Amino acid sequence: MNTLTDKVAIITGASSGIGRAAARLFAAEGAAVVVTSRRVKALASLVQEIRDADGEAIAIAGDIGNDEHVMALTEAALDHYGRLDIAFNNAGTLGTPGAVTELSTENWEHVLQTNLTGAFLCARHQLPVMVKQGSGSLIFTASFVGYTVGFPGMAAYAASKAGLIGLVQSLAAEYGSRRIRVNALLPGGTDTPMGEVFANTPEAIRFVEGLHALKRRAQPVEIAQSALYLASDASSFTTGSAMLVDGGVSINRM
Repeated sequence: MNTLTDKVAIITGASSGIGRAAARLFAAEGAAVVVTSRRVKALASLVQEIRDADGEAIAIAGDIGNDEHVMALTEAALDHYGRLDIAFNNAGTLGTPGAVTELSTENWEHVLQTNLTGAFLCARHQLPVMVKQGSGSLIFTASFVGYTVGFPGMAAYAASKAGLIGLVQSLAAEYGSRRIRVNALLPGGTDTPMGEVFANTPEAIRFVEGLHALKRRAQPVEIAQSALYLASDASSFTTGSAMLVDGGVSINRM
């Protein structure tokens, strides 16, 4: 039996990078997946890829910063599959990096709306379903940025991800007695389209790799495998954690 047999999972930010890798992995491990992002064609190709591999998937395109979309996403899981066991709330944005004095209010609000308010909206709609079922696992993609490392020019991103860890801890304490686990996943540098914002030349890639104790970036599937652990019964006593999967960037000083 696969790790997630008979489970149903929502995965946000699924059109590329970590979210896409997680959707493929969760489906391969037996879960029916409900995937979302704003990129319709990329989602369609993902669903087809999963179905071609005999997996089960549907896609609902939209913005997780929009309450109506998040509600529709949860309802789609119930309408198509009758339950919701896992939510990997992975969608996020870097925004436009820059010094605080040059950061527009619009950019600040956009980053927090996507990374933090979007996570809150997801939890608000997903938790009642899991409470009714009597179990569930919520996973949120945070970051080592704003947790163990500060980077110049990333105030909005760092603030949103630090706030997300606080949200995770509160939800874990609030819903643990109802058999719902809530954890944050903190990836290091990963070879994704978002990662290319800072590592888009050979020199920049080498610099980013050198920040890590492992002297390389992660592949998206490596982060997805840690999300699978948090989604599965293997992590049955893990909740409220800020789980570093960062290749040692948080401890590396050489």
